[in-house]
Amino acid sequence: MTFARKTFRIPVGEIHALVGGDTASPPLVFLHGFPDHPPTAMPFLEHLAQTHRVVAPWLRGYAPSPRVGPYDVETLAADAAALIDQVGGKVDLVGHDWGALITYAVCATSPARVRRAVTLAVPHPATFLRSLAYSRQWKKSWYMALFQLPGAGYLARANDFALIDRLWRDWSPGYTLPDAQRAELHACLAASMPAPLEFYRAILRPVTTLVDRVRKSQGKITTPLLQLHGNDDGCIVPPTDDDARWFSERIVEVLPNLGHFLHVEAPITVGARVASWLA
Repeated sequence: MTFARKTFRIPVGEIHALVGGDTASPPLVFLHGFPDHPPTAMPFLEHLAQTHRVVAPWLRGYAPSPRVGPYDVETLAADAAALIDQVGGKVDLVGHDWGALITYAVCATSPARVRRAVTLAVPHPATFLRSLAYSRQWKKSWYMALFQLPGAGYLARANDFALIDRLWRDWSPGYTLPDAQRAELHACLAASMPAPLEFYRAILRPVTTLVDRVRKSQGKITTPLLQLHGNDDGCIVPPTDDDARWFSERIVEVLPNLGHFLHVEAPITVGARVASWLA
């Protein structure tokens, strides 16, 4: 499956994206997470492109897309909504990590733009905030506190992004990113830092703003939604079914032997499940 790079003009500027699949197929937008960019998901995207016209943008803050703030969830969701309008029609929306948070926000605020949705590795924001009351999630979220430090950008880049490589190992303990893909990701992050860290600063400062965001998000999401999580995720504790009240139609599945980057670890398995849900 051939993918090409394309730009889309939205209010923040030119958003760069990988685009592939038959132009006559239903549109699908894939939103990546941290610390990542679209090329690492290529086998997964190729699988989705068998049934969809796939558009996978570099998010605001990730080169070569604009590296300007703000980086709050509402702004990132507005970027996604504007991109969907450029793609045209009602789309299927798939998001991983930060892309999952943006997916929840788009489904909550712009349901008319999304036919069906899939989130990978991150639960509803209210569920995540509640999970921080337990030591298991607090221990996994240590990096969020680190990113609040003034020198966090330097720490992330030090020793050829050793910290970023550690996060990949810890979050997906059964997977190693191939050297070529790792080098390509490092190049993206080198051109982007410290913008990707600003996502965490925007959501945590001040705490009252975060609480207000979660409160606003607690209306039910009416978009049919599939949540996929790896049971070996070293970043996020998989959710239980007690957060069903935030959704009108939602399925949760925890997949065995997969970590946080489950769609990169098992692109065919995860891609087939996503395609089946979207069908």
